Amino acid sequence: MILRFVVGWLLAFVVILLRWSCRIRLQDDPRPVLRKEKTAYAYAILHGHQLGAILAAEAGTVAMVSRSADGDLLVPSLRVRGVKAVRGSTRVLGRDKGGSQALAMLIDHVRNGAPGYFAVDGPRGPRGEVGLGIAKLARATGAAVILAIPVPCRRWILTRAWDRFQIPKPFTRIDVYFTPPLLCGPNEDVEVFRARVQESLIALERQHDAREADLGVEAAARQRAKLLCRNGNRK
Repeated sequence: MILRFVVGWLLAFVVILLRWSCRIRLQDDPRPVLRKEKTAYAYAILHGHQLGAILAAEAGTVAMVSRSADGDLLVPSLRVRGVKAVRGSTRVLGRDKGGSQALAMLIDHVRNGAPGYFAVDGPRGPRGEVGLGIAKLARATGAAVILAIPVPCRRWILTRAWDRFQIPKPFTRIDVYFTPPLLCGPNEDVEVFRARVQESLIALERQHDAREADLGVEAAARQRAKLLCRNGNRK
């Protein structure tokens, strides 16, 4: 626990250095219009893009972070960027690890005007497979969902990680690409909206980072195959 605490704050220090050295360039940012219209909004990003997203984070954002070792390491980095974390994980083997409570807290924050933040394919993937949380939030709050893809000009990629986690290199430029906001219709099923978010997020990455999008699809396919094999062995 102490080691995790120390490593988490060392990573936060790295985030401070990267934010100081990297240049952020926003492309097709819809937020000025949403703010002018006083429309609530929440960000949807891929788990592997979290570091780039944190570097570009908007102070006052509230993020849902899993109750996992990875989540413990992430919280200090969010804190130094002015982002509040609510902790909870998705259901695992029928056990709710605080996910429902964390989602309820995030919904309250968004209703009160704070931007929300979801790594929509976390905490376990497969990469690019969007969970229902962002759709439930959009339905409950009426918030617009903003899909964002940070693309560093120079980066390291953890190719063995399920999410192909990206680390921007110091002194690089990070282009952050947005989609037009997505709204969940009053009669739209949350699963239908979830699928829309997933399709749009995949298309956004394919448009602006095609090679990585293709490699991400391959990584997701390998993970699904492993899960099928593991589940088959349990029977």
